[in-house]
Amino acid sequence: MVTMPGRQRFELVYAPEVRLHLRAIEPHYHSLIRTVLESELAFRPQVETRNCKPLRRPVTAGADWELRLGPGNRFRVFYEVDAESRTVSVLAVGVKDGNRLWIGGEEVGP
Repeated sequence: MVTMPGRQRFELVYAPEVRLHLRAIEPHYHSLIRTVLESELAFRPQVETRNCKPLRRPVTAGADWELRLGPGNRFRVFYEVDAESRTVSVLAVGVKDGNRLWIGGEEVGP
């Protein structure tokens, strides 16, 4: 990986529950999810893009950001950023199916 001079990397910290959330997702997507997280959240986790948005209200575990990724943007990663300590806490990984969100095999309500 090539890093740009002057850009400090954010450390990714995964909540223990994320391991359980990933068990509900097909294993062949795990490396895709990890790769996208490391590339998208390591340097600019608080930059709003087409697939990365601040949440209007917390969906789960106090997350204030959402990253969409994967085929048809079907995966959702919920996270919070501590700019001072330069850490990104990944709090949940889910699957969007239509207008329903599943985290760890359980539907998360509206």
